[in-house]
Amino acid sequence: MVVLSVSHLSKKFGDFIAVDDISFDLKEGEILGILGPNGAGKTTTIQMLLGVLRPDSGDVTYFGKEFNKHREEILEQVNFSSTYTNMPWELTVKENLTFISYLYTIEDRKKRVESIIKTFRLEEILNKQMNKLSAGQITRCNLAKGFINYPKVLLLDEPTASLDPEVAGFIRNFLLEERQKFQVSIILTSHNMAEVEEVCDRVIFINHGKVVADDTPDQLAKSIHTSHLELYVKDGLKRTIQFCEEQKKAHRIDGRYIVIDLKETEIPIFLKALMDLGIYYTEISIDKPSLEDYFLEVVGKKL
Repeated sequence: MVVLSVSHLSKKFGDFIAVDDISFDLKEGEILGILGPNGAGKTTTIQMLLGVLRPDSGDVTYFGKEFNKHREEILEQVNFSSTYTNMPWELTVKENLTFISYLYTIEDRKKRVESIIKTFRLEEILNKQMNKLSAGQITRCNLAKGFINYPKVLLLDEPTASLDPEVAGFIRNFLLEERQKFQVSIILTSHNMAEVEEVCDRVIFINHGKVVADDTPDQLAKSIHTSHLELYVKDGLKRTIQFCEEQKKAHRIDGRYIVIDLKETEIPIFLKALMDLGIYYTEISIDKPSLEDYFLEVVGKKL
């Protein structure tokens, strides 16, 4: 079942086209990643889905109802979290979560707030003002706020930015568990390609305000044919570099490690050529194309 439908959505700021005629659907229980370089239109799209920005054209429909006609009813079942927005600085964590809970109809409000505090490990900072928290603690508070009303649709803008690896892993697992338990549908923007590959069922890639790809992370990665051959060269590193340059193969050096970009079918021939040159390596690994490779291929620049 489709819970969110976006049809021909566009938004301009003066002469700049931020979002250019994009359309997509979000299914019940689906985790959808929206990817793209900075300035591609990801955050502008999220803001239009929340009603913070009004689109110049196009339609947004939640649960089969037009957003502009049923805004209050729909937002009761939708929530949002972003690394780039903050709750009132002078209030404590507990005050913020308590007051925000009154924006929604929640059965046993006190129990829900207590449950969210425990889930997101906020007990130790509960009575601290928001302006006294670290970036990672603020991110956890924003995520807690996003789940407080048992949302059916959750919009997450860079949900694990500023979090240490252990907490970020906890959040990813939590998202997958919530989806399984409650069939919550999630839209997620992130620059962490490994994270997107781990949690997202489908990915939309936006570039210059347009949707340029819509597929699973695996299928997008498979559309790139370049693999990464990594060798620890014990003897002959200079000859290896020279051979790569002669063959016009992109490569990167880290100490005595060299990573060469090759088509998968070229790897056996390349390794035989190194052997014929008398090059001696003691370690080898081959990484197949990833979602990050797709990102770099489409955007044409480094993350």
